[in-house]
Amino acid sequence: MNTAALRNLALLIARVGLGVIFIAHGWQKFTEYGLDGTAASFEQMGVPLPTLSAWFAAVVEFAGGIALVLGLAVSVAGVLLALNMLGAFVLVHVGNGIFVGDNGFELVLALGAGALVFAAVGAGQFSLDRLIAPRLSRASARRATAAGR
Repeated sequence: MNTAALRNLALLIARVGLGVIFIAHGWQKFTEYGLDGTAASFEQMGVPLPTLSAWFAAVVEFAGGIALVLGLAVSVAGVLLALNMLGAFVLVHVGNGIFVGDNGFELVLALGAGALVFAAVGAGQFSLDRLIAPRLSRASARRATAAGR
């Protein structure tokens, strides 16, 4: 397998893995906590506009995770997910240190950084983006290849 194919396979695996995590977190906000419970939790943590923020986080995490898994509108999903994680970082986690066990920022930092990578390089060849907009996907693949040199 050539280098480009390996790079695209790595993008696929990373995209699906990251997407599944976001789907789980969005689903959790809808079903386990409920949007009212999520909003109450956000309010307790000092998140501004807690109901709107709960809806935004749940929808962006769930739909953005699905977009990553499918490789659909990945640049847009990546930006929204990274912004969502930036909000979580700044508003909730940064003051708690790095470790997740202390409600720290390591998870939101990793998720946000991963989402930002996909916003920058796109979904790769093994994606719906590639099927729907092949020229745009090829341009993203060229940028990813150039960055790897």
